[in-house]
Amino acid sequence: MLIVSALAALTLGIYAGLCAASPFGTCRKCDGIGAQLRTDHHGRTKVTKLCRRCKGQGKRLRIGYRLLNHSRDIHRAGNR
Repeated sequence: MLIVSALAALTLGIYAGLCAASPFGTCRKCDGIGAQLRTDHHGRTKVTKLCRRCKGQGKRLRIGYRLLNHSRDIHRAGNR
């Protein structure tokens, strides 16, 4: 049980370091392209529209960083 707890703490620490070093990750829907691609019947790739999730940026905030921002907002609102 101690090994599992240590491994979980290590994993969370590594993910927190990743969120601190790089808060933005590639969008999973468009794979960082920023647009939705479609292949027509001739095999050509066409850009149909911008990605709705990342709004064409290709990057999104990581979940851990989003949770950190939310907890900061709650803390800031409670200390006013």
